[in-house]
Amino acid sequence: MSAATTGDRRAGGARIAPPDVRDEAREPTPMAVDLGSSRLRVWGLARGTVSAPTVERSRRTPLVRRGRLVDVAGCTAVLRRLWHRLDPPAQPPLVVACRPALATPADEQTMREVLTAALSPCRLLFIDTVRAAAIGAGSAAGALLIADIGAQITEVGLLCDGHVVTSRRANLGTADLTEDVTVHVLAAVTARLVREVYQHTADRQQILAALARGMVVVGGGAAQPDLIAALARALRIAVRAAAAPHTAALTGAGLAAMSAVRHPGPA
Repeated sequence: MSAATTGDRRAGGARIAPPDVRDEAREPTPMAVDLGSSRLRVWGLARGTVSAPTVERSRRTPLVRRGRLVDVAGCTAVLRRLWHRLDPPAQPPLVVACRPALATPADEQTMREVLTAALSPCRLLFIDTVRAAAIGAGSAAGALLIADIGAQITEVGLLCDGHVVTSRRANLGTADLTEDVTVHVLAAVTARLVREVYQHTADRQQILAALARGMVVVGGGAAQPDLIAALARALRIAVRAAAAPHTAALTGAGLAAMSAVRHPGPA
């Protein structure tokens, strides 16, 4: 399991123990972060999960809007408080953070600056949200079609053995549901993203295998049976909600963080 490295600094100097001897005391704590549009979630190994809403009455603007960090100072402060609630060790953590589909270089740079300022990681990695969700849902093997229907954005990805083949994103989510924007509208938008994934997949066998398997849904949308039913009708394939859909991406990022600690890649 790998993720794109965006920063690396080792704490404590060079290891004294031979390369084949694990020095548990010097290993960083695996940590996962999901910067969702409705909640910020932080997980630490043997420390559990803490979260905070992105919108509060005391703040004029949300921390995150449509998958993008809009209040850098506020997001940094909230993440720092969440990390301290987990009673962090002195050793800087290894952090794996979820990255929305089609995030721009500027979006990623902002995330990097906030995470570095808030958590002071020894190493910072990004993992695509749809990939993290597939891993967290236990569905990463083989060809997979997955939809992450969150509060403000919807992401659809085609994966093959845990690697993203292609993905699409729309700025619409469960928080947008009204009398006019119904679950049928959200299902239609998600179905359009699936069609775009189909059209942009060169390997037809991969997408056909994924469609035959059915689509897995995570995020808040997975908790709405009417939306799951509307998706199944719109796509004419099996659609199922993942177990623990709200935290599937965070779980996958946590597993990626543990793997990165056990098998550190090159700097």
